[in-house]
Amino acid sequence: MKTVTSKDGATIAYNQTGQGPLLILVTGALGFRSDGMQQNFVSHLEPHFTVINYDRRGRGDSGDTAPYAVEREIEDIEALIDATGGTAYLYGLSSGAVLALKAANQLGAKVTKLALYEPPFIIDDSRPPVPVDYVEQLDAAIAAGDRGKAVEIFMIQALLIPAEFVEMMRNAPPGAFAQGDVKPPDWSDMEAVAHTLAYDGAIIEDIAAGKQWPKGTWDTTSAKTVVIAGENSEAFFHDGAKALVNDLPHGKYQLLQGQDHAVSPSALAPALIAFFAN
Repeated sequence: MKTVTSKDGATIAYNQTGQGPLLILVTGALGFRSDGMQQNFVSHLEPHFTVINYDRRGRGDSGDTAPYAVEREIEDIEALIDATGGTAYLYGLSSGAVLALKAANQLGAKVTKLALYEPPFIIDDSRPPVPVDYVEQLDAAIAAGDRGKAVEIFMIQALLIPAEFVEMMRNAPPGAFAQGDVKPPDWSDMEAVAHTLAYDGAIIEDIAAGKQWPKGTWDTTSAKTVVIAGENSEAFFHDGAKALVNDLPHGKYQLLQGQDHAVSPSALAPALIAFFAN
């Protein structure tokens, strides 16, 4: 494990493996660097890249500094880039894709290529928007010491998973929902990082409200970008991906056959390797 100090003094922990162009992986909500599925993903990438697999602030071995702001997480990414080479490719998943996009939009030439998997843009009525008090609900649950409640709020209100299925997940034995190399974190793992769910809520707050972002929002994203959506994913992921590509200076849309939001590392890695190679 290595560490870097971000602008506000927070210590960000990361692993650096492999060789080749520098690639920083930005996890989504509840993701962390030591998760088994994340490590599997890294194993597919490290023969081709110098992979930076880091704990976002407040998770795993990384520190945190109150109050939270999305800008602090962009500074974390910039600190990683500065410490490991000065320029980098970024890959982000879900809300982590939105964070990676915002970082690329702000950091300019420091991000040379950008890959995004299903950023949760809600730009029309293809699904309900995230509630306006979503972050406040998460903050209230964490303040009350109820991390399980925070996970439930995320799953029911952000992911639209039926409450009865969430209850099954909460009571399921470890690994019960694994399918192939798709292995969702166990409930206890999710509770361990549940206090950061409000961070991801803040990241998506302005793009998950059911309306188009203001014209010119992404104009300064100079990186060549691919926005990938799974063939079997909900329509709003595809709508948002295509709208984003239309607004990016150097963007393209890609469909990943046979996949949904819980994307298989072995299916996704070849698409990223091919994109970053060109």
